[in-house]
Amino acid sequence: MRDTRRTRFMLGVALTAAIALIAVSYSGSSSSVLGTVRRTAGTIFGGAERAVSGVTRPVGRFFGSGLAGSGNGQVAGLQRSLARLRAQLSAAQLSKSDYAELSRLLRLAGTGSYRVVPAEVIAFGQGYQRTVTLDAGSSAGIRPQMTVLDGDGLVGQVVSVDPDTCTVLLATDASSVVGIRLAPAGQIGWVSGGGTASATGGLLKLQVLDPGVTLRPGQQLVTAASVHDQPFVPGVPVGEIVSVESGAGSLTAQALVRPYVDFATLNVVGIVVAPPSHNPGYSVLPPKPAPAPAASPSSSPAAKVRTAGHKPGH
Repeated sequence: MRDTRRTRFMLGVALTAAIALIAVSYSGSSSSVLGTVRRTAGTIFGGAERAVSGVTRPVGRFFGSGLAGSGNGQVAGLQRSLARLRAQLSAAQLSKSDYAELSRLLRLAGTGSYRVVPAEVIAFGQGYQRTVTLDAGSSAGIRPQMTVLDGDGLVGQVVSVDPDTCTVLLATDASSVVGIRLAPAGQIGWVSGGGTASATGGLLKLQVLDPGVTLRPGQQLVTAASVHDQPFVPGVPVGEIVSVESGAGSLTAQALVRPYVDFATLNVVGIVVAPPSHNPGYSVLPPKPAPAPAASPSSSPAAKVRTAGHKPGH
């Protein structure tokens, strides 16, 4: 609409009429003439009024429900409304950021037939031990000596439980000892945590019982079953050997193991509340990367030089 003298005149008339109608409405008059005027104005301005009302009605309902009543009731109602909105927003954000982790966790649990209670890491331990706190406790059926895993493998074991939270001792803690089996032959041994990441680079220390076992980088490890499956259920991926230590001064073979779990980014985990009905063996292990194809003699640099130097008929 262009700003002209006629436009300003019409706007002034409309505002004057609106003020007059408000005054008439509050006067409580029952005059038939005034009633006719109100009905005529309602016909003219009704469309605009309904449009504005449709926009403002939800806002009015929100503030009306949150601010009705006394001063204390107003504040309490508004705080409750804000708390609900924050909770809904937080849940939506978590569902997006944790969806991939939860999917991997459920896939691993399904492959191994582990019944798990999903939980989220809400705190990291500050003492000498390497622990995390989860937002699941005895009210969700959690007990001490339960296995904790994520979508990549073994995280640790539950060591203490409260009604709504539990504390997990990580497999990388210096006091942690986990019985393992080597794939695919099944030799028995154990891995212990290296303590601080700066001391061992976050690697686990492996020892096997059989002194005649030959350890090789790339060998994979899974958990061996504990007595009554506590604290560790069988078949959970642990990690793979990255280096073999010399046997000098030791009666058994030793190696360093890189865990499958990234303990620096723990977030969504699963607490195994029921062990599998049968040992899953090595079925839960991630597939080993395929070896790089060996270069054929014809594709080697020396072969190319020989081919380039060869002339037909010579």
